[in-house]
Amino acid sequence: MTESAPGDVYLGLDIGTQGVRAVVCAVWDDDGPRSAILARAAQPFPAGTVVTDLPPGHAEQHPAGWWAAVVACLRQVATQTPLDAIRALSVTSTSGTLCLLDDAGDPLVPALMYNDGRSGQEALEVQAAGSELAARLGYRFNASFALAKLLWLARHRPDVLARVRYIAHAADTITGRLSGRYDVTDYSNALKTGYDLAPVSGDRPAGCWPDFIGAALGLPVDRLPQVVAPGTVIGEVTPAAAAAEMTGLRAGTLVVAGMTDGCAAQIASGAVSPGDWNSTLGTTLVLKGVTAQLIRDPQGRIYSHRHPDGYWLPGGASNVGGEILATRFPGADLVSLDAQATQLSPTDLIVYPLARRGERFPFVRADAEGFLVPFGLGRATSAGDPAVLYAAYLEGVAYVERLAYETLAGLGATVAGAIRVAGGAAASDVWLQIRADVLGRKLVRPAETGAAMGAAILAAAGASRARFDSLAAAARTMVRIERVVTPRSSLAASYDERYRRFCAACAERGYI
Repeated sequence: MTESAPGDVYLGLDIGTQGVRAVVCAVWDDDGPRSAILARAAQPFPAGTVVTDLPPGHAEQHPAGWWAAVVACLRQVATQTPLDAIRALSVTSTSGTLCLLDDAGDPLVPALMYNDGRSGQEALEVQAAGSELAARLGYRFNASFALAKLLWLARHRPDVLARVRYIAHAADTITGRLSGRYDVTDYSNALKTGYDLAPVSGDRPAGCWPDFIGAALGLPVDRLPQVVAPGTVIGEVTPAAAAAEMTGLRAGTLVVAGMTDGCAAQIASGAVSPGDWNSTLGTTLVLKGVTAQLIRDPQGRIYSHRHPDGYWLPGGASNVGGEILATRFPGADLVSLDAQATQLSPTDLIVYPLARRGERFPFVRADAEGFLVPFGLGRATSAGDPAVLYAAYLEGVAYVERLAYETLAGLGATVAGAIRVAGGAAASDVWLQIRADVLGRKLVRPAETGAAMGAAILAAAGASRARFDSLAAAARTMVRIERVVTPRSSLAASYDERYRRFCAACAERGYI
């Protein structure tokens, strides 16, 4: 970017599980829209944010720690680029985290986090009351849903619920501190609070809070937030939030509705148009894509958010991923093993690489266990060789990924073209090559991934309607591709044969 074309500057904030991340991106016109990253920052939560000494299955955090980390993160940003140049910002955070706020927007109790599992019984009640909605939208209510947590609080802390003014999510709490508006959320965060994304009633065409929340569950619907599309401008940074001792932002900076962190990360990958898909491979494997129509899965393996441009965002999460490497190769030189894996593939070992019992996608089996079986002879006798075994686990994750995409296609999803990739494993060119070989598809790695980047794209799409007529247009401009990996055609037949054996081994165990 040059001084003659300063462009517009956008900020994305991601309130994660352990801290806050920020990305600042500029967009300008120079023979067509262009973009560049101006700043990145990260700040861990201060001590005391995470509540300790809780019963098993409980997870709570103090939102005051989130805000302190946001302020500290913005001070880091200010050392790299002027905060007063930021035109708009957006905030993303964890899906299903519940915050109960008073009239001033202050938390009445610590936030119940997305992974708090105390509301298992309440989730069954919510599922019974909302079964029609769950069936129509293709998911099941469980303890990760904010609505189940809200019912738990109503049953166990009615004194708190009586004082609630705003039922909010993690991202809403921070946008409220910035804009003064605690009464609005986006419809990706609202999904796990029971929001109906696609009402069948003709008089409610744009979404609504369903009647069962109040009528059957007895919860205060009047304290639920207004729901808007991600990318909607919901307010401006207030003078109080902009004060130098606070954020340092310019008063009047536009505050744009964000999305959940998983959805925002998908946007950052560039998977924004129908047929686009993203695989995020870290500890586990998560697939997210875009479909023109809602995809329903009777087995409950996937659920769909709503795309700001009117499409659907189905996704599913497996229990396999990089965890298997940490479990099977503790203390090993993974860089050295990685370097050998390309030459050793394809191996003659067929692996389902579960590190623990249970699988949730591409099939649901609580009793599922990983397996390793030989294919023919060859390297099957080398299962004790760490390098061969390592390569086999890389292949095994790729087999699961291929089965997952075939499962999605079987449910009616279109999987077109290259797959966008993100997550820690995307840094391994070797693993990317093996995954491309097994999938038989090009893999595309963006230069900047993560939910904060997705939030910056949402901020740009919402604040710059004259430049971007859609979220997809903003993503096409702002997502820069770092690497494209092409499958080795010479290995296609070998991997097709091994993949068929992998599926047969899954079928023998009743998994598929």
